[in-house]
Amino acid sequence: MFNKNIKKFKKIIFICIIFFLSGCNNLVIMNPKGNIGIEEKKLILIAICIMLCIVIPVILMTLIFVIKYRKSNKNAIYKPNWSHSNKIEFAIWSIPIFAIIFLANITWNTTKILDPKNEIISTNKPVNIQVISLDWKWLFIYPEYNIATINEIAFPKDVPVKFNITSNSVMNSFFIPQLGSQIYAMAGMDSILHLISNHSGKYKGISSNFSGKGFSDMKFSAISLSNKNEFYDWIKKVKSSSKEIKNIKDYEKISKPSINNHVEYFSTVKSNLFYDVIKKFK
Repeated sequence: MFNKNIKKFKKIIFICIIFFLSGCNNLVIMNPKGNIGIEEKKLILIAICIMLCIVIPVILMTLIFVIKYRKSNKNAIYKPNWSHSNKIEFAIWSIPIFAIIFLANITWNTTKILDPKNEIISTNKPVNIQVISLDWKWLFIYPEYNIATINEIAFPKDVPVKFNITSNSVMNSFFIPQLGSQIYAMAGMDSILHLISNHSGKYKGISSNFSGKGFSDMKFSAISLSNKNEFYDWIKKVKSSSKEIKNIKDYEKISKPSINNHVEYFSTVKSNLFYDVIKKFK
């Protein structure tokens, strides 16, 4: 009977290992490519370590108590009238309290430092990207270059990016896991987010807030380019598109719900379109 239980236990452990390892490639948040993401990773690791300082001793003590005070252990001391220990009370209350105080202090300080509205100090001028959450796709506007894209953005590495974010319908959440800091996109509001990429590459952007049947396919590509020349080449590629957003009617056509929308480029975009969308809900 004992051997059968051991075999079942081994099978359960094996299934759990396979389950958790199957998601390892998706832990992109632990492989940051920008300063903000790196600082957030540090905070996550510190929080995990502090919590493990509580969890591991509790697990060990549970195993020790189970083994020591098992029914078959005749050497264990039986104390039916035992009810209190100052040492145990001190341990079970003081350790969690100190852990909470320590985590609260770190969280408070990093929350101020990593506030999405805080500008990133750099000698490079930030790239401004206006983001409109649609059903179920992302519209990106580059006001300085009078262009727009759907489900793709690009920017040079080591150059800060300022995102102005709003929604055309329900609340959504803008998130590039490897760069850090998700922030909500809400109708009638202008949410600000500052990010930076320190490595060139192509990163996945997602919506991290359920927003309807097309939510799972509401993804976009964030391309970090090696230098500004590559960025200007990308701008030229977008400007060569025959598609345009000249007025609100063009925008309304684009904003119609669609699932798994492909990447689109628009060579021109209506001036102040981003703020016109915000005004619709005020």
